Amino acid sequence: MVDRAVADNVPYCWLTGDEAYGQSKSWRHQLEEADIFHVMATRCNDTVVTHQRLDHRIIELIAGLPRQKWKRRSCGAGAYGQRIFDWARAEVRPWHRPDRRHRDLARRSLAAPHEIAYYIAYAPADATPDDLIAVAGTRWAIEECFQSAKGACGLDHHQVRRYQGWHRHITLAMAAHAFLTVTRATELATGKAETDPLDSSRSASPNSDA
Repeated sequence: MVDRAVADNVPYCWLTGDEAYGQSKSWRHQLEEADIFHVMATRCNDTVVTHQRLDHRIIELIAGLPRQKWKRRSCGAGAYGQRIFDWARAEVRPWHRPDRRHRDLARRSLAAPHEIAYYIAYAPADATPDDLIAVAGTRWAIEECFQSAKGACGLDHHQVRRYQGWHRHITLAMAAHAFLTVTRATELATGKAETDPLDSSRSASPNSDA
């Protein structure tokens, strides 16, 4: 799907995904070879190569950072205000291009500091920590959209066995959700809205990518 999007010149700046995708080193390598910037969640025991050319588990690399490396930042607005966490960044293996960098990113819960999510980033050399945090935070908006589409348009109400059938169902459900979203936004903008917003009672939790 990513290959098709690139081939069709779909505009994009970054790619992000959850641990199910981010833990695949082969896929991350393919993204790097295609020069697609990304911030991917990954498992805590994933390994990276440091500047000393040694393999380190991400959890150990982040645990070894000094306390001052952690910065409190928002990764975007949520239903109850800003999503604020402590974030830390570590630079890992050098890239063969001087204008590209690999970095590890960690997100720590304020309420439960033992809950830490880990990310691998491939980014421009001048990308700031806030840039990476913003990309990591976009996943919540996507997941909230999925939850809304499941409730309003049956995004996950399918029993298909082949890709073609699945693709048709998902495409139609997403098109229906886009129509409802635009209709709702138009009504709100013109003051004609009379119905409740699309169901967001099952909106994605900040812990969904921990």
